[in-house]
Amino acid sequence: MKSQVIQLSSRPEGMPTSDNFSHAEQTLAAIQPGEFLVKNQWMSVDPYMRGRMIDRKSYIAPFEIGAVLEGGAIGEVIESLNPDFPVGCKVSSMLGWRSHFVSDGTEITRLPETPLCASHFLGVLGMPGMTAWTGLKRIAELKTGETLFVSAASGAVGSVVAQIGKLMGARVVASVGSDDKAQYLTNLGIDAVINYKTSGDLNAALAQAAPEGIDVYFENVGGDHLTAALNHMKDHGRIAVCGMIAQYNDTTPTPGPNNLAQIIIKKLKIEGFIVFEHWDHYGEFAAQMGQWLANGEVQAEQTIYEGLQNAPAAFIGLFEGKNRGKMIVKIA
Repeated sequence: MKSQVIQLSSRPEGMPTSDNFSHAEQTLAAIQPGEFLVKNQWMSVDPYMRGRMIDRKSYIAPFEIGAVLEGGAIGEVIESLNPDFPVGCKVSSMLGWRSHFVSDGTEITRLPETPLCASHFLGVLGMPGMTAWTGLKRIAELKTGETLFVSAASGAVGSVVAQIGKLMGARVVASVGSDDKAQYLTNLGIDAVINYKTSGDLNAALAQAAPEGIDVYFENVGGDHLTAALNHMKDHGRIAVCGMIAQYNDTTPTPGPNNLAQIIIKKLKIEGFIVFEHWDHYGEFAAQMGQWLANGEVQAEQTIYEGLQNAPAAFIGLFEGKNRGKMIVKIA
């Protein structure tokens, strides 16, 4: 059996390009007792992968040059000598960026039967949705009647944050980078949406959108967004730091906000988090999100690229603002 794979051919400097990736073919050994063969159907591309392309110590090991990339994937078992993973069952793994793989079940999750498209386990029912839920419920502890500001609010995490915020009874202010994305969030019932690329002055736009201040900021961007948010946080406000995508492709260190004294003056709580450290609460999250989806209270937007060969383009598209909702690649 041949598996088509995407490898990291060089480490990006600044914005990734197609030259940083290479396509290859690998031969897989025949399955042995206890093993099974998976044909990947969907794979995820996520901003955190950019950090793994840098050779530095972090919360997860960097990708190696010449090695097959990794990431969330959903596949179907097509051959099996393992009774726990019969032919036809769907599985979740971190073995994306390849068309096929052989496993003995280690770190593989068999998915439940569901009328939803399996790709949602990479988005609203997967890591992005769990990140949104964790940040609001467990990190920021958002309360009914509070004002929530979320940046990158049309992305895989941000769009779920905005919707959960409304379901939790908050007034939600969102920031996006295009009028199309702003309209999308308006249609979802978000209270105020800022197009930061056309607003002229993000600080002034945020003052107008949240005149009484911000109780919770869900941070996905960094830079000017963090500076503006600090200016408008209420006393004892909370900031859940999920990501800072504005800095991921910087080749030199980004200067920090010039108003960090606001943290002291307003007695703010700022906490960064990695969702995998909260995965023991996944069952609680999945039950609640499943109900929201079934009731139509959460919309699961997806941007889909076709073909494994287009996975690098999909990944680069994350940093060009080409996704609305979860960016995924349909492999098969």
